[in-house]
Amino acid sequence: MPTPPPHPLTRTEIAGVPVAELAREFGTPAFVYDARMILDRLGDLAAFDYVRYAQKACSNLAVLNLLRRHGALVDTVSAFEIRRALAAGYSLQGTPPPVVYTADVFDRESLDLCVEQNVHVNCGSPEMIDQLGARAPGREITLRINPGFGHGHSRKTNTGGAQSKHGIWHEQIAECLKRAERNRLRVTGLHMHIGSGTDLEHLSQVCAAMERAAAEVGDAVTSISAGGGLPVVYQPDDEYVDLDAYFRLWDAARKRLEARFGHPVALEIEPGRYLTAESGYLVAEIRAVKRQGENTFYLLDAGFNNLARPILYGAYHPMSIVPSDGAADRPERDVIVGGPLCESGDVFTQTEGGFVATRRLPEARVGELLVIECAGAYGAVMGSNYNSKPLAAEVLVTDGRPHLVRRRQTFEDLIRGETIPISPARSPRASATA
Repeated sequence: MPTPPPHPLTRTEIAGVPVAELAREFGTPAFVYDARMILDRLGDLAAFDYVRYAQKACSNLAVLNLLRRHGALVDTVSAFEIRRALAAGYSLQGTPPPVVYTADVFDRESLDLCVEQNVHVNCGSPEMIDQLGARAPGREITLRINPGFGHGHSRKTNTGGAQSKHGIWHEQIAECLKRAERNRLRVTGLHMHIGSGTDLEHLSQVCAAMERAAAEVGDAVTSISAGGGLPVVYQPDDEYVDLDAYFRLWDAARKRLEARFGHPVALEIEPGRYLTAESGYLVAEIRAVKRQGENTFYLLDAGFNNLARPILYGAYHPMSIVPSDGAADRPERDVIVGGPLCESGDVFTQTEGGFVATRRLPEARVGELLVIECAGAYGAVMGSNYNSKPLAAEVLVTDGRPHLVRRRQTFEDLIRGETIPISPARSPRASATA
């Protein structure tokens, strides 16, 4: 099993680079990614035939390129994600397909691009089969199956079951096979994903459900995907899944399908958060230390416009202080950590449902740095311009050297594309009575 990264309450370096130097060179707030951690997590999954990165977790071109160069395939969920993959150096040619489009619907632009560029499609609804078949008959497709159950670290990350919009309902497989046949499409792959942060028990249920679905589809199946959902260690009592045991479950199911079908079946896994979450750090500056009744607030120059996971899911992120004097033995206090936005929900220490919580952290001063850890997944990609805040810089550290891989957004970037309509000329009547 992988070793959890340390989460000390004080920190001086990220990937061997002093945090203070990173802040001076790139400003705050800034996301910093440790390339070595990404590759370590990719290596954890080497037993699977293929690792397909779910780029929605962190779609920076440098991260995509890093994973491509080390053998990862890529999953996309939009037309521009397809274009990102191509910009990062991925090809559309190969077996298995290097780039797959996975969604529950085609918007018009995504359908056009998948048809024109011959992108392999993982269909999450019966309508997608008809829409693709009408324009591109003769192709192979994958079906994303909703097995009828789901699980996740939050209700909002549960992607299976009757209350989830994701995937083709497991009782509709036969109907979808008929649709595919009518449209001259061949179902050669199956995919399942029930949620993020699931444990071995729930992940093993996906394995059994996949076996049932593959048996229904038949021997045209040449690949199965275990989806994602591998948990990440955020809190001290969190645990990783036993990856060896997990692979053995899937490998046994795959081998039973191979015996049934009489040909090899490739086994993919599709992690996103698992590969990038622990690599990422959001470096922010403490701009105020406020006393509100019995509560002490550390207010940062980063808010939920930079990292939305706490306000969306009540997600816990480890935090550390970068002491300007290097002291690692400061007294600790219970504090609430928040951002600069004009929203009461702009608090990084909250639980699901929006309940504000405190965190035990060292005493800190205005102007010192606070690092929010495990922020490499669903961080920068969910960034927004709320309150007209610019998107943060992104930095990738490779071999102890930091590289700016996305510059901080400027005001000119922020308003690019906006226009003010030209006022119509005042009418003679209006002029006369002015």
